[in-house]
Amino acid sequence: MTTIHVIGGGLAGTEAAWQIAQMGFPITLWEMRPTTPTPAHHTGDLAELVCSNSFGARAVDRATGLLQQELRELGSLVMQVADAQAVPAGGALAVDRVQFSRELTHRLAQHPLVTLRRAEVRDIPPGIVVLSTGPLTSPPLAAQLQRLTGQEYLSFFDAASPILLGESIHREIAFLASRYDKGEAAYLNCPLNPTEYETFWQALITAEQAPLKEFEQEEKRFFEACLPVEELARRGKDTLRFGPLKPVGLRNPQNPASRPYAVVQLRPEDRAGQLWNMVGFQTNLRWGEQQRVFRLIPGLAQAEFVRYGVMHRNTFLNAPRLLHPTLQFRAYPHLFAAGQLTGTEGYIAAVAGGWLAGVNAARFAQGLPLLTLPPTTMMGALLHFISTAEAKFFQPMPANFGILPPLATPVKQKSARYQAYSQRALADLAVWQRQLNLQIPLGHPSS
Repeated sequence: MTTIHVIGGGLAGTEAAWQIAQMGFPITLWEMRPTTPTPAHHTGDLAELVCSNSFGARAVDRATGLLQQELRELGSLVMQVADAQAVPAGGALAVDRVQFSRELTHRLAQHPLVTLRRAEVRDIPPGIVVLSTGPLTSPPLAAQLQRLTGQEYLSFFDAASPILLGESIHREIAFLASRYDKGEAAYLNCPLNPTEYETFWQALITAEQAPLKEFEQEEKRFFEACLPVEELARRGKDTLRFGPLKPVGLRNPQNPASRPYAVVQLRPEDRAGQLWNMVGFQTNLRWGEQQRVFRLIPGLAQAEFVRYGVMHRNTFLNAPRLLHPTLQFRAYPHLFAAGQLTGTEGYIAAVAGGWLAGVNAARFAQGLPLLTLPPTTMMGALLHFISTAEAKFFQPMPANFGILPPLATPVKQKSARYQAYSQRALADLAVWQRQLNLQIPLGHPSS
């Protein structure tokens, strides 16, 4: 039987490989780490989460939550493991970063049809291939892709937040709560008064940034969802207070009569609460500057940094020129792409692309028609968008309700409108699955 190759063992590649194997095809999954490291990864585990340990809001009336639920309905392995390795995060789905990656690595390595190869792929192998090498595609493979497609890579800069040692956080200052008391009290909140905020803001906007190495001569283009906190702060003194440091919905039980002027939130990285991520603090400051500036935040004066924030360049394909909505290359039917390489943004979107590319690669091997999801689903709308957008101005796109087709009956109130979008999406997905199952059953993760 045809062996299908998946290149890249991130979220998209892991999901693609599992779906292919579950449909009965032998699969070779190529991951160059740890033999060949990247500027952003720290381990050799599959699906290592580089930036944050959060998959976004759980609620289905949120774009990421709807995409999560769609993937659950489709039998996503990554979602199954994410749910099993969840840590407290209020209304968000966050995971124990280490256990999440280890479990996925174990599941793939134990599958009888999966061969895991630890080597850098410099040339695309013959046959059916899913490219899921992500934004940190190795230079030799990127060069081959450029020659193959005749297209220049597009790029932007991305950044990750620092991670702190839990025991170094001053618990008499930082209080445990979730915004609007939604879900369990899952975040540590460091409150700032006006004077403390002014001091912190001034230090942040004048702190020294790390050079961008080989990219420092290029125009710095940031994806807005991953904008470094220092860049955000330079937009105005109150930008942070209305962004990642907004105090709304948070009450300090130690001082309930006083509302914080600003709040820095920390999200747990692991179930034991030993590691905490600085929410919204992706940064390109020098490491010494991160210590100096972030220790000005109340409760973090003695903070120990387990991992400093870092910045790296993300590259992606011009998907509207190169890909069908099935994630098949227009000019090379045996090639599929998935994940951030395609210009989707966010963990869950990468998983969605991996699911579709994997399923379609297996269907292509069987000579079956390739799938596209209903455009009324978040998954279908997102993958349709990246393959049909204006190529000249194409930039990464996260899951969002703005890409969904309008409702048959307009709904004015935003919360009700999002609920209606979600209900329609899940209903249409269920119908689509029933129709599809009449032809061929899709593989679901085994327990």
